[in-house]
Amino acid sequence: MKAFMDKDFLLSNETAKRLYHEYAEDLPIIDYHCHIPPKDIALNSRFGNVTQALLGGGNYGDHYIWRLLRACGFPEEEVTGDGVADLEKDRLRFHHLAEAMERAIGNPVYQWLHLELQRYFGVTKPLNRDTADEIFDACNAVLSAPDMNVRKVIADSNVDVICTTDDPADTLEWHKMIAEEGALKAKVLPAMRPDKAMNVEKEGFAEYIKVLGDAAGIEIKCINCLKNAMKKRMDFFGEMGCSVTDHGLDYVPFRPATDEEVNAIFQKGLRGEAVTDEEAEAFKTWMMLFLGREYAERGWVMQLHYGAIRNNNTKMYRLKGPDTGFDAISDRLSGTALARLLDALAVEGKLPKTIVYSLNPNDNAMITTVMSCFQVGYGDRNHVQHGSAWWFNDTKPGMEQQITNLANESVLGNFVGMLTDSRSFFSYARHEYFRRVLCNVLGTWVENGEYPDDERALREIVRGVCYYNAKEYFGF
Repeated sequence: MKAFMDKDFLLSNETAKRLYHEYAEDLPIIDYHCHIPPKDIALNSRFGNVTQALLGGGNYGDHYIWRLLRACGFPEEEVTGDGVADLEKDRLRFHHLAEAMERAIGNPVYQWLHLELQRYFGVTKPLNRDTADEIFDACNAVLSAPDMNVRKVIADSNVDVICTTDDPADTLEWHKMIAEEGALKAKVLPAMRPDKAMNVEKEGFAEYIKVLGDAAGIEIKCINCLKNAMKKRMDFFGEMGCSVTDHGLDYVPFRPATDEEVNAIFQKGLRGEAVTDEEAEAFKTWMMLFLGREYAERGWVMQLHYGAIRNNNTKMYRLKGPDTGFDAISDRLSGTALARLLDALAVEGKLPKTIVYSLNPNDNAMITTVMSCFQVGYGDRNHVQHGSAWWFNDTKPGMEQQITNLANESVLGNFVGMLTDSRSFFSYARHEYFRRVLCNVLGTWVENGEYPDDERALREIVRGVCYYNAKEYFGF
């Protein structure tokens, strides 16, 4: 029987162990998509206690863990808390976490959490009801050290680059503060996420367009005004080091329309009138084509995250807001629309570097086959990428499936690898989790005789996927 999560955790053969320990383990991290607040980095925030550090509180925190606690029947106020550190209340929440972990066999959160406890707090015991108090106190002792803060976690995690997720109207004041201070080894760069400028059918669209216009210094009355405002904001983001964008789409739209038709839809949105699904698709298609062209001109990378059914529990959405653990996997496939969107940009010679992620694992083969149609004439490796297993899929079997699909239909050695997509500063352990899974897949193929034990080739694949491919692809 193997020891619990020892140094060879997830590494099932000798080749896998060699690849991980010799080539992957000590590489720096490029976290090219996450949701950590740049304000906390700028202010070098400390952590109130281990519950606040790992679970968060209020409307901001680890919704993976929150979902497990809710499934165990704990009261909502003891799941998310109120965001204010309180030692006894947070001890109770930590006890709930311990009880949930005992039951969560097979869940990746169990393994992520224990990696975090091992790497950042030196705790090697399993978290359960018997050890909860001991681990709670031991972790808080680590967090109380004078030098224990956000920047120490980043430095100790060997992070090279962090790309946050930022609205086009954001002032980026915290990024500016971090850059001007120059005390952090890691680069902290903005990544533009223009979802609010695209959601013409949603409540609050008109109010957002006013905010965007104020940020750009332009009164946005038409789609040409919107274009000009977005270009100005992209100019500003570019000056702040941005080279990455992200789109959170319910599904990939493709419904071409004329400028006149799109402007009429935009005017309805500005007036707060109901916009049909077909009209919303037309507007979003127009926006995606406009933005894609701009990204290509600027050499930016476009990320497309799609396939979520969001905010399914209306009562809890009204109470807690978005991104609090009430989203699910959509079954709306988008292969034809994805291909047409990429093709429309490619025909113009304006297809930017693109990374495609679907929340539905059934889309994996579709993504890898579609992206392979758009690799010609760019002079780079995998101009269009299949993004890493995302959200509900960044489990061991989910990662294995994505890696295998990518290897089957494209060139795995060109893959840009893992990202945290997280709101937690301790989630860099997920990069370790991914690297172990990757090395185990590769090692298994070698030991099965499916790939030669070619040390140079294997070293280059491992080091590329874990670090160097992302560095080259994004131009960091």
